[in-house]
Amino acid sequence: MLQSKRKLRLGDLLIQKGVIDELQLQAALKEQKSSGRKLGQTLVDMGLVEEDALLNILSELLEIPFVRLRQYQFDPEAVKRLPENIARRYRAIVLSQTPELLVGMSDPMDIFAYDELARILKHPFNQAVVRDSELLETFDVVYSHKSDISQFAEQLHDQLSDDAFDLSNLVVGSGDDDAPVVRLLQSVFEDAVAVRASDIHIEPDESVLRIRQRIDGHLHEQVIKEKRISAAVVLRLKLMCGLNISEKRIPQDGRFTARVKGRSIDVRLSTMPVQYGESVVMRLLDQSEGILDLDSTGMPPDLLARFRHLIRRPHGLVLVTGPTGSGKTTTLYGALNEVNEPGVKIITAEDPVEYRLPRLTQVQVNPKIDLDFASVLRAALRQDPDIILVGEMRDTETAEIGLRAALTGHLVLSTLHTNDAVSSAWRLMDMGIEPYLVASAMSGILAQRLVRKVCPHCAEEAPPSANERVWLEALSGHAEGAFLRGHGCYQCGNTGYRGRMGVFELLEFDEEMLEALRVGDNGRLTTLVRHSKQFKSLSRHALDDARAGKTTLEEVFRISADISYGSYEQMLADEEAVATVQASA
Repeated sequence: MLQSKRKLRLGDLLIQKGVIDELQLQAALKEQKSSGRKLGQTLVDMGLVEEDALLNILSELLEIPFVRLRQYQFDPEAVKRLPENIARRYRAIVLSQTPELLVGMSDPMDIFAYDELARILKHPFNQAVVRDSELLETFDVVYSHKSDISQFAEQLHDQLSDDAFDLSNLVVGSGDDDAPVVRLLQSVFEDAVAVRASDIHIEPDESVLRIRQRIDGHLHEQVIKEKRISAAVVLRLKLMCGLNISEKRIPQDGRFTARVKGRSIDVRLSTMPVQYGESVVMRLLDQSEGILDLDSTGMPPDLLARFRHLIRRPHGLVLVTGPTGSGKTTTLYGALNEVNEPGVKIITAEDPVEYRLPRLTQVQVNPKIDLDFASVLRAALRQDPDIILVGEMRDTETAEIGLRAALTGHLVLSTLHTNDAVSSAWRLMDMGIEPYLVASAMSGILAQRLVRKVCPHCAEEAPPSANERVWLEALSGHAEGAFLRGHGCYQCGNTGYRGRMGVFELLEFDEEMLEALRVGDNGRLTTLVRHSKQFKSLSRHALDDARAGKTTLEEVFRISADISYGSYEQMLADEEAVATVQASA
């Protein structure tokens, strides 16, 4: 019965069901002939049938289940029964192998695909229908390259001898793309791009090599037993960056561009000599995604409007602050992208230049030839700029030149490594800048952090515990609100999180604040900021996002400057600390 139903044409089935009529079918067949797409996708693209409705009809008529992959818990061993190239070619994935083999297909009526899959699997199987778009997303997640990395590492280890000269010949040699070291690095990069990693860490240990990926701000580790391959991998990476391969005693920095799965990835590489070799960290920047605009940063609308007003001012200093990896440079480039107009001259001094924008005059700082931030800034002021971006105010000289430039008709944008907006002004004075100069030039300070977003595919309600309610009372005055937490799925790597977003606090100075700053009254400035109607702290913004279901309470407490405690888990476990906070609240 099932086989006879499968032999029916999809168009006939839909007409029998009354979903489309004969004229619509003929129009869809004509469109299919010109586009080359399958009939079902053509009908969906033409708006003649909803995708879910189409799949439900197939499920009912073929008497097979309709499986939603985003909520499905996959069996890794079952998935491996189909090689990735075969799965992609026939749009199929093995869902389970017990008690019977179940294969999800985006087109379960494709008899040729069914027969080929049965031949490859060497076993007849039951079918399920799945959404094609979900299937393509799932391929990138479930077909991890970790096994390939281990396999190529073993091959490379087998080819290496104990002779250092032979090792260099292997890496520098003929450029054979099939060399295990090349295939190993290719798998490492493909895996990193598939899981949206921002950094790759290659760390030699005493007896193993660790490859770690930073995903949504957290490191995930793979341990490779073949530790001796470390030198070959580092040598190849140095060659790609044009670095000195014979120098292993000092740190080196470089960059290169790699094509990974059709995407252009800019790689910033840093090497450092360690006890067991050289450690390498690579920052990955997907150039194909373009510059993030300010609307996509996650700023609340009112704060975004105020920040836009700051960057449209003709002069003054605007700082973006936060720890390393908090998205400061991304926010500044979003700001530059908005003010980048033919009538505006923009010069940047950066170390390194992360994004490339047309019309900008971008200068790469190079301390080796005394081209530091201060010297670039002096030269930039003679180039008639309207806006100057200083990558980071690292020293007194750079900060003072930047502040004076802000006082002489230039808009200066820069970053500073501080924990919040209020402490940034005092950080400048700690560097030796006169308080009157800071007060005269400062326009505003934006502090930011990145928090992980709840995975939309496995999010579920998570009422706050008794201890969490106490901390919420201390943080915001009330503990009401609905909160979400991801229970973990294949879409998020079983972490419960997928992607990150920014949380912000914006400090704009009024006359009273500037006067407190001018006389160096830290306590009064802090009091004025906390009582300002416009100011909302990082933790309050994060809590608003948690109540809106965008992030979790765990992330709020992790970045909260209002709770000075070790870890989220310790905080919840410490009854004495909770009692103290409850008493003070």
